[in-house]
Amino acid sequence: MRYAIFLRGVNVGGIKVPSADLKRVLGDLGLGEVKTYVASGNVTCVSDLTAAELQRQVEEALSSAFGYDAHVQVFSHDALATIVDGYPFATDVDHHRYVVFCDSSVTADQLGQIEAGDMEEVAASGRVVYWRCPKGSTLDTPFSKATSGFKSLTTTRNLNTIEKML
Repeated sequence: MRYAIFLRGVNVGGIKVPSADLKRVLGDLGLGEVKTYVASGNVTCVSDLTAAELQRQVEEALSSAFGYDAHVQVFSHDALATIVDGYPFATDVDHHRYVVFCDSSVTADQLGQIEAGDMEEVAASGRVVYWRCPKGSTLDTPFSKATSGFKSLTTTRNLNTIEKML
């Protein structure tokens, strides 16, 4: 099965995971067709494992290889396509389109209940939260600030990056 793997918190805050090393570590796990996108922890691969098994093996391998407490989110290619198709907000050049990948639908529901600011929109769906905010405000919005307590349970990506991974 083809999967997308999203690493949390790499290549920021002192955790360095170079793309070439990431590909090598994942290849050593027996994953096929490993490809990275942007140097911020976005990977596609092929594996016979379930998503849960793949998540566990990847987290263990990354923690061992790079010396940090690795957290990843794993989605099948089909699930990722459904997530992209489900983006519920208007698209324009003045706003960012984000997807917050969550460890569970419970986490997504909790985030979806956070009161968004006047200039942003938030909607939970399954294990993701869709988020739209004005460009230049990503780190300053009420939603962004409220998500800080969910760091080990989530990772956020721009929809443009996700679309390139399909």
